Amino acid sequence: MLHADRRQFLKLAGIAGVAFSAGLFPDRKAAAQAGDFHFVQFSDTHWGYAGPANPDAAHTLEKAVATVNGLSRQPDFIVFTGDLTHATEDAGERRARMKRFREIVGALHVKDLRFMPGEHDASLDGGEAYKEFFGDTHYTFDHKGVHFIALDNVSDPEARLGEAQLAWLAADLKQRKTDDPIVVLTHRPLFDLYAKWDWTTADGGKAIDLLMPYRNVVVFYGHIHQEHHDMTGHIAHHAAKSLIFPQPAPGSQPKRVPLPYDPAMSGLGTRDVVIGTTVMLTELPVTKA
Repeated sequence: MLHADRRQFLKLAGIAGVAFSAGLFPDRKAAAQAGDFHFVQFSDTHWGYAGPANPDAAHTLEKAVATVNGLSRQPDFIVFTGDLTHATEDAGERRARMKRFREIVGALHVKDLRFMPGEHDASLDGGEAYKEFFGDTHYTFDHKGVHFIALDNVSDPEARLGEAQLAWLAADLKQRKTDDPIVVLTHRPLFDLYAKWDWTTADGGKAIDLLMPYRNVVVFYGHIHQEHHDMTGHIAHHAAKSLIFPQPAPGSQPKRVPLPYDPAMSGLGTRDVVIGTTVMLTELPVTKA
């Protein structure tokens, strides 16, 4: 049974609640190394979007913040996996949107916030404005025995990590043992999900090759605005739904356009990951008020 606040949490569009425990990682040594913890993933908030795909776009992020603040068990940290803001060619407006985004999420009770850019944030200026407000576009951190790697596959308009970042990743991984628990955070999928719709990373295969010797790796990403699960070898990849509007299934229609707004079943939702002896991922639909 879910506690009442968890039920409410799961009704809010676009938040993926990730409850970690040892069962995420198959190796017993990694399981012993990784302590239980919980973090929240926001993805594709697209602050600044206005359009028919989400008539409540101006308030969705604030509602998400309020809901997370209302949880009886606050997460250890919160990660935003890209497209924090909606793209604009006006550099001044781009910065204004980033400033307002920071103001809204600044109301979160949890102050350990981890940000990553999406192409809407960074591809038009190589991440220049993003770095002013959020810092590095790729980085690592450790939490309770788990090594987190945030990759930037969006600042390059050709959707590449680039040789410099790949060398940085290789150097970081050389410091890890092959059974260390590793979580990779990206915006675009690292694998070729549907290149015609830009749902790929041009050199993502090189990153996967670097990760392949490590036995306990899982990847969380955004960008595609829907639940999706895939495997590359033993590495699991899980996409989170968007906070702002849903996208169609890969290749299900000629063009990639937001799905029509439906107040009863918008396609927005949350991913709840409960990890014990097995990993269970559940997507629940959202009824828009």
